[in-house]
Amino acid sequence: MSELRLIAEHFARLGADRPDVRLGVGDDCALLQVAAGCELAVSIDTLVSGVHFLSDSDPEGLGHKALAVGLSDLAAMGAEPAWATLALTLPAADDGWISAFARGFAALASAHRVALVGGDLTQGPLSMTVQVHGLVPAGQGIRRSGARPGDLVCVSGTLGDAGLALTLLQEGAPVAADLRERLERPTPRVALGLALRGLATAMIDLSDGLAADLGHILAASGLGAEVELARLPLSPALARQVAECEAWGLPVASGDDYELCFTVPPARARALAVAARRACCPVAVIGRVRSLSGLVFTRPDGTPWQPQRLGYDHFPAAAE
Repeated sequence: MSELRLIAEHFARLGADRPDVRLGVGDDCALLQVAAGCELAVSIDTLVSGVHFLSDSDPEGLGHKALAVGLSDLAAMGAEPAWATLALTLPAADDGWISAFARGFAALASAHRVALVGGDLTQGPLSMTVQVHGLVPAGQGIRRSGARPGDLVCVSGTLGDAGLALTLLQEGAPVAADLRERLERPTPRVALGLALRGLATAMIDLSDGLAADLGHILAASGLGAEVELARLPLSPALARQVAECEAWGLPVASGDDYELCFTVPPARARALAVAARRACCPVAVIGRVRSLSGLVFTRPDGTPWQPQRLGYDHFPAAAE
């Protein structure tokens, strides 16, 4: 089964049909038209077998997740998704596996009007790299560096579910279907990201863990924050785990949540509630930005709590 046939059969017309794609899959480059008055938001992520996903993961779920992590980056910038490119490395030309992967990718791409416009297919250890492109009105991209003292620290959805699912899988314990779904098919909060234009002062998506990613906002803004653990939004499964063994590390430091963490001035709290309802996405206020540097966590009884690690890091020794 040739490379060209695989591309033609599974990827040539994948995703949305967009008029701003002048030339898509099949040539040396894609030709894309950027709308007047917009800036182009671009992000790229690589998923590697054994590092970002288990080797026996469902290929349809992998197709979904490969695109979802990039869409989550666009959401964090307040950008509207438009196009994607895919570099897929496969140990073998398994037509059934590729078909399922493409089906998962295509379903999410179509849901967000994303067109696959190019990429590469090669043989080697299983990995996938997706570059996403989105459009944001000039000057309206939400950066990490805009937080201000007194801003509310907010997050979408619930935290720690993916980390709990991975922990249970690694222990060989049973995992509820909805919990595993949070790990293998994350929901990119695109609608919320768009609704937060003009409201959020800074934003990031939670891929490496709340402590690490909120820390990036604080470092870029030159500020600190206090977060109340009691206000973290937890699913019933996470709440039970925390109650049993004070497992705050799961919602604070485990990765793969792909929720949004953002800061909002208190005066915009009512507008935030409206935006969250419009985006059909729950939002929780978990703390405040402060002038003093450092990220502080407090337990429900008011005592300080410190995570053993801040979040996932591919090269932890390099930071020492």
